[in-house]
Amino acid sequence: MSERLQPGDVAPEFELPDADETAVSLASLRGRRVILYFYPAAMTPGCTKESVDFESSLPELEAAGVTVVGVSPDKPAKLAKFREKEGLTFPLLSDPDAQVLQAYGAYGEKKLYGKVVVGVIRSTFVIDPEGKIEKAYYNVKATGHVERLRRELGV
Repeated sequence: MSERLQPGDVAPEFELPDADETAVSLASLRGRRVILYFYPAAMTPGCTKESVDFESSLPELEAAGVTVVGVSPDKPAKLAKFREKEGLTFPLLSDPDAQVLQAYGAYGEKKLYGKVVVGVIRSTFVIDPEGKIEKAYYNVKATGHVERLRRELGV
């Protein structure tokens, strides 16, 4: 398993395709505060709940200067369907080989229904405008996570 990131660490750079297969890099977001969240699979109940919660909070987050970006191992075509079905307007990035997931410590062993499996560890990072980790949350719950994040960020 990858090492977990801590506040103050430099956020690992990445460049991944979005739902339209357009490359998005962390460097292109420099100068903005970013919420980067990793979720296991588009169109599953928990991931849908979390993503819709981020979408519902987007006006307040954007007004506070925060950009939201979601990352999963799904291929761009599935992300496009997910975006259309749920009306998501923020970037959803595809990391099918899990390299970025691993770089952020968001991929590895986890418990699923009492069994140990290897996969995406639902995680969220707040990255400051200079590209450093401001907050790192691992093993977050899909329900209530966005509200807690907003409270902690004062948004």
